[in-house]
Amino acid sequence: MSITVIVTTYNRPDALRAVFQGYRAQRDRDFTLVIADDGSREDTARDVARFAASAPFEVRHVWQEDRGFRAAAVRNRALAATWADYVVFSDGDCIPLAGFVGGHRRLAEKGQFVVGNRVLLSDGLTSRVLENGLPVQAWGAFAWSKARFRREVNRLFPLFPLPLPSFVRKWAGTRWEGAMTCNLAAWREDLVAVNGLDESYSGWGLEDSDLVIRLLRSGLRRKSARFATPVLHLWHREQDRAALTENRRRLEAILMSDSIRAVRGLDRYLDESSPPS
Repeated sequence: MSITVIVTTYNRPDALRAVFQGYRAQRDRDFTLVIADDGSREDTARDVARFAASAPFEVRHVWQEDRGFRAAAVRNRALAATWADYVVFSDGDCIPLAGFVGGHRRLAEKGQFVVGNRVLLSDGLTSRVLENGLPVQAWGAFAWSKARFRREVNRLFPLFPLPLPSFVRKWAGTRWEGAMTCNLAAWREDLVAVNGLDESYSGWGLEDSDLVIRLLRSGLRRKSARFATPVLHLWHREQDRAALTENRRRLEAILMSDSIRAVRGLDRYLDESSPPS
């Protein structure tokens, strides 16, 4: 099974460099990393090229013009640019632990999409990671326990692997709430079937909820990756939420409909790509 990890970014090269180190430390290195760039400056392109030159796996850079927050569009562009069997979505401010890719590989199952979780880092801990190169992706239980005691992370136990039985991972099989594309995986053919993410959502918020609702409506079930694939979310100021009211209206309309395919979605880019020979 081939895997592509799609990581979105926008003008935050310091965070992206920390994320790169998390992927370099993966125990499972049989994957392609695609940086889905929502219009960053040239310094991000240089960092991606520098990392790609030494990474133990393939790295690609998909860039689009900066016309505001268009995460759905750049994820669709990146999805169109890969022909991997399985796609894992994450963000350029989310550092994966060493078992992230391998955990998603083990949990992949036909008829399911997989939802992981994140652990939030404080402003202070984030600063030490970015300024001092603190290798949090390699921390063990003692270091994380100290960080939790100092309130530098919001949760502790999700950081530790736990072999949950299958029925526990599938108990919320029809729930759409709480799923985010900072840690979400699906078969590429299932994402194509629902036409990817809906670019009708402009600005920050709820395009990932829309995707999950349509995946469920297409007949798939949700599977939890909790205690298997956590990511470390670097602190940042809250995104501009000016578009959230309109995006919430769009989401409510989707919930009231029987729509499965995105209105403005992946098919806009599929003609630009072709499968490998």
